Amino acid sequence: RLQVEHPITECTTGLDLVALQLHIADGGRLSPAPPAANGHSIEARLYAEDPAAGWAPQSGTLHRFAVPGASVEFAASTRTRGIRLDSAVHDGSFVGIHYDAMLAKVISWAPTRDQAAQLLAGALERATIHGPATNRDLLVNVLRHEAFLAGETDTAFFDRHGVDVLVAASANRDVERLCALAAALAGDADDRANARALGGIPSGWRNVVSQPQHVTLRGPGGTHEIVYRHTRAGLRADGFAGVGATSAAPTEVVLDDRGVRRAFMVARYGTEVYVDSALGTVRFTAEARFADPADQLAPGSLLAPMPGSVVRIAAALGDEVSAGQPILWLEAMKMQHQVSAPRAGVIAELPVRVGQQVDVGAVLAVLAVIAAEVAPEGDTPR
Repeated sequence: RLQVEHPITECTTGLDLVALQLHIADGGRLSPAPPAANGHSIEARLYAEDPAAGWAPQSGTLHRFAVPGASVEFAASTRTRGIRLDSAVHDGSFVGIHYDAMLAKVISWAPTRDQAAQLLAGALERATIHGPATNRDLLVNVLRHEAFLAGETDTAFFDRHGVDVLVAASANRDVERLCALAAALAGDADDRANARALGGIPSGWRNVVSQPQHVTLRGPGGTHEIVYRHTRAGLRADGFAGVGATSAAPTEVVLDDRGVRRAFMVARYGTEVYVDSALGTVRFTAEARFADPADQLAPGSLLAPMPGSVVRIAAALGDEVSAGQPILWLEAMKMQHQVSAPRAGVIAELPVRVGQQVDVGAVLAVLAVIAAEVAPEGDTPR
């Protein structure tokens, strides 16, 4: 049997463990001398899960997956710094809810442990991952954490240093906003490229040139309202002093950020927009300019935190529940998640049933405020 960490042994010894298993099965023998270890290797397991949401597993289409510079072939030599990728997923793979959420094992080798950690963190940070949420940011931050580099790791590592801190994306608010501008300009260029008539006219053209374009994008750091206009002098975007557009195409935007030229690769899948650059990767959700009333959620809606199957319901329509009382349970990828009432109330809607499959964000129940009892005149309401 191969252990999940077997790539570490292979990278530090140069031995192909699968080849050795076949060799033994064919009647061969192993050398009695233990293999010499060389250098340091670290393995990171990339999972489709959201550590910030209680490690809830995620599902959906993996539109794009690539780890630049990684090798998928076994290398017998361990004397060259490098990255190895063990994975069965590819562009277009669907991550379901019935199996383990691991997407890949990414392994580094380097002469020292610090170098191996630095190499692995950089490879993960540069990886292109367009699809379900992953633990990528957590892995990168752990690999760069001073306590990890000092070897101060045990099962209480997350308790001591805080998952909420370790999951923070590398892109700060300013970087995220710059990526949002690139996404807006790429969408503008895509609209023009697919226009059925007069494609050379800028998107949103009007004879009142003072009226700008508005694009709303929701990212990890909040909602960004991008307001811009194209003038004869070039791009003018509110809140972006010193930023201009060198070029804008549907998939690539180059911005001049106060004299520094920055390239942004933009990919759109429905309402999801991914922006990759040297500054990191940011995922946005494009919000409709005019909301559809049918998409509005009722006040008190409890939403599914992860995709899965409803395995148990502990409340019924019309029941009064207290804050923290369990309402139902979801199961996905060998994990169960309890959905509880955030406050006291009455179950006004319960649109799910046991055995039903739900997507993340689906309405599981609607919790209404308990109406005050009306007492007869002169009596004190109870």
